[in-house]
Amino acid sequence: MTTLPANPPEGFEPHFRKSPLTEPWEPLYSRTTDDAVIIGLRAGEQHCNARGFVHGGLISALADNAMGLSCARRRDNVGGLVTISLNMDFMKSAQIGQWLEFRATHVKNGGRIDVAQGQVTADDEPCALVTATFRVLSKR
Repeated sequence: MTTLPANPPEGFEPHFRKSPLTEPWEPLYSRTTDDAVIIGLRAGEQHCNARGFVHGGLISALADNAMGLSCARRRDNVGGLVTISLNMDFMKSAQIGQWLEFRATHVKNGGRIDVAQGQVTADDEPCALVTATFRVLSKR
């Protein structure tokens, strides 16, 4: 398997949220703003399906991650968020070597429910649109 240099854009640092699911996809990067967490990666072979383009499951999982983390930034003392629904519309495939960004916009804070929408880009071209609803967990 060939590993490409990540060369993340300015402002991206190694992603702060590690998990067993995302470990095989490293290196992942993120950039934090006041309202959002944007996740990024340079697409490599380890991110692709048998057809040679980035797998939709990876795109879905990282979009979900970016939206959940972005919703959590808008709350104090949150115990976590659990995905209730995730809707993806794939518009274009992402290819090996492209820089992918998972951008989220928080839509609504409810009492126990948050809603977000997002866009996934490959080299700044939209490749997927996503919406999600999250259940907000109390901090223990």
